[in-house]
Amino acid sequence: MKDVWNPQQYEKFRNERQQPFFDLMALVKPQADMRVADLGCGTGEPAQILHRHLNARETIGFDNSDAMLKRAEDFAGDGLHFEKCNIEDFAASSPYGKFDLIFSNAALHWVKDHNSLFAGLFKVLNEGGQFAAQIPANTHHISHTTAADLANESPFVEAMSGYERDNPVLKPEEYATLLYKCGFSESSVRLQVYGHLLESKESVIEWVRGTRLTDYQKRMPEELYPQFLARYQEMLLPKLEDSRPFLYTYNRILLWARK
Repeated sequence: MKDVWNPQQYEKFRNERQQPFFDLMALVKPQADMRVADLGCGTGEPAQILHRHLNARETIGFDNSDAMLKRAEDFAGDGLHFEKCNIEDFAASSPYGKFDLIFSNAALHWVKDHNSLFAGLFKVLNEGGQFAAQIPANTHHISHTTAADLANESPFVEAMSGYERDNPVLKPEEYATLLYKCGFSESSVRLQVYGHLLESKESVIEWVRGTRLTDYQKRMPEELYPQFLARYQEMLLPKLEDSRPFLYTYNRILLWARK
C-alpha cells in the first residue's frame, strides 16, 4: 500500500501536537543508561527530545513510513537512530532485543488488537521497564465520523473495495485491566480532552488531512482523492460552528506502566 504520510502536512499543527507528547514524557521515570524504543516516531523530533530528556544510552525510533523516516534522519546521532518497522512486527518478534522504555505517542490507534499488542510489548521490556503511550481516542468527533460516512459513498466505497476503518482503541478502564492482566506491577491510565485553538473551522480539514484522512487516501486512486477532499469539506464545514478561533476538542488516553 502506498505511503501517503506527508511530514510537512503533519507539522502544520506542530505546536498543538506537542503538548500531549510532553504530557506523556512527564509520566516516564528517568533512569540511568536507558535503552528506549519510540514506536511510531514520525518526523523524529519528538524522539530526539525524549532521548535528550532521559539522557538515554540508546533510543531507536521505529516507523513504517519512508517519508517520515527520511525526515527523522535529520535528528539521528549521539545514540539516537531510526529503523523501518511496523509496530505489530516489533511486538510480535522484535529482533532488536529488550528495552527499558517503550514509548509511543499518537501511533497505537493505527494498530489492531491491543490485547495481543500489549502482551507482546510486555515481553520486549526488561524487568522494571516502563511502557508509556498516548493514544488518540477521538473517533466519535464529527471530523472523524464524517470521514467514515463519506467512505461509504460512491465512487469512494467502490474505489476502496468497501473498506471501513475499525476502531481498536479501548476505554480507559479497559486499558487499566489490560495492563494488569499483562503482568505490569504498576500502572496509571487517564483520559484527557485537549482543546486546540485553530484559526478557523477550515483548519480542521487541514488537521485531519495530516492524520485520519491518510487512511482513505492510501486506499484510493491518486486522481480520486481531490474529489474525496472536496466532498469531505462540503459535508463537514456546515456541521462546525463558524467561530474564529475554532476550538477543536481532541480526546486522548495517556497511560504509563512498569513491568
